[in-house]
Amino acid sequence: MAQQLNNSVARAFAILRLLGRGRPRITVAEVSAELEINAITAHRFLKTLEAEGALVQVSKGSYRLGYALVDLGDRAHDEDRLGQLLQPALDTVTAEMREASMATIYQAGMVVCIARATPPRSLSVDIRVGDRLEAYCTAHGKLWLAHLGPRERARYFETVRLDALTDHTITRRRDLESELDVVRQRGYAYNLGEREDGITALAVPVRTRGGRMVAGLSMFGPTSRIDRAELDQGLDRLRRAADAAALLLHGRAVG
Repeated sequence: MAQQLNNSVARAFAILRLLGRGRPRITVAEVSAELEINAITAHRFLKTLEAEGALVQVSKGSYRLGYALVDLGDRAHDEDRLGQLLQPALDTVTAEMREASMATIYQAGMVVCIARATPPRSLSVDIRVGDRLEAYCTAHGKLWLAHLGPRERARYFETVRLDALTDHTITRRRDLESELDVVRQRGYAYNLGEREDGITALAVPVRTRGGRMVAGLSMFGPTSRIDRAELDQGLDRLRRAADAAALLLHGRAVG
């Protein structure tokens, strides 16, 4: 039997999706035209969304997004809940690859581990939930920096020192920014002994349907065990895990 959906709820979300980057406001006329509904119905939807705090009227017949949505987003992104949701994906990656894995969020210029899985064999680096790691010299950090907007990335470089933690650490801003551009284009990042000697890591993003990164997933372990073939296999496995995580978080596949 086909699932019965509430068209009014679906239409309300369709209105909210009309607002975004490059379109900070929307009018009754625009909603009516783009959703092919009459002006009276469009006005009723907008006023209802305003009453619930999802929209704010900025002038007669013109609305912007309200901060009730920010509150809901913060609740959905709570790091404890997010870590719990991502834990099964990490467990599967580690079981298949026999290497450690973790998930992170980004806070105040650092990446924060919110979940991890460890293999039943020796590991020369111990990352725990709650640990904060430098962004510029980690696979997760490069992913997060690559997904920042230009202004936020510029602020990061103005406040951080690119200290050499190993002989492989990238310490020149120009070189790191070039690598971040590559990371953004290809959709994954490496850490090849840049934070700790002898440790290799690979990370991929978990994104919203709008393309915003909400978490990072990685596998990592001793360089002596992770060769080119292992990295290629790990990339495929992490991408499948990120797809599964996006499906879990958003309820449908993310393109």
